[in-house]
Amino acid sequence: MSWEEVDDTRSRILRTALQMFTEQGYQRTSLRQIAERLRLTKAAILYHFPSKAHLLTDLAEPFVRDLEELLDRAEALPAGQARWSLLEGWVDVMLAHRHSLGMLYHDLALVDRGTDYQRLMRIAMRANEIVAGPNPAVRERVRAVQALAMCGDPVLFLTDVPERALREDMLDGVRRLLEDSPLATPPTTGTGADGPTAPAAGPRPRGGRRRPGRPRAMSPDQLSAARRMHLAGTHSVDEIAAEFGVSRATVYRHLESNSDTETILSQF
Repeated sequence: MSWEEVDDTRSRILRTALQMFTEQGYQRTSLRQIAERLRLTKAAILYHFPSKAHLLTDLAEPFVRDLEELLDRAEALPAGQARWSLLEGWVDVMLAHRHSLGMLYHDLALVDRGTDYQRLMRIAMRANEIVAGPNPAVRERVRAVQALAMCGDPVLFLTDVPERALREDMLDGVRRLLEDSPLATPPTTGTGADGPTAPAAGPRPRGGRRRPGRPRAMSPDQLSAARRMHLAGTHSVDEIAAEFGVSRATVYRHLESNSDTETILSQF
């Protein structure tokens, strides 16, 4: 059970601190203000948290712990499977902590470079090693850093995008980044919000192995159905993309293509 689910004094302090840090920022929020909102004394806050920095560290703990557990699971897998298990899991952890992540990302830098800082650095280094793979060249190391950024940054900046659509497009972007790289091992089953997911389908490169990512084309039957759904206004582009297992870009490209439109209309 996490502190979010408990109603003791310590948990109420953490919830209120998170709310106030999010509203007005870490630096502009004092322990006295937190105490006043909770109708406690500052001494009561200090009994549970010796300093404001300790509050921030404890707020980050569930997020940091989830990343460490993800790394432990990934490191127990074969290299190719570990890479995609980590990338998909990284996105899921970011989305699971979406509410507090903006505040934590901006304010964790204020924590002294002690054990907490070293812990975060170890997480980053372990993650990059898994994604880069064994004996990586500079190109693979660079792509690994880029891939992990793609699995986190959109959560911070695209707060208006629904979680499911954001997850799909984030992972699609990572696959496109890595598809021409030795890192492009097809993912096995993922662990999305709706449970295990099947391996992503994609175009087959030379040698017969399937590249990661979603198909970039739709069959005539799919095009016809997609066009009907779009014209009827019963489905959004995101829902059409999810229905046929393709990206939003693929749906838009087909719906806007004159040749595709003619093909579809001829089937009515």
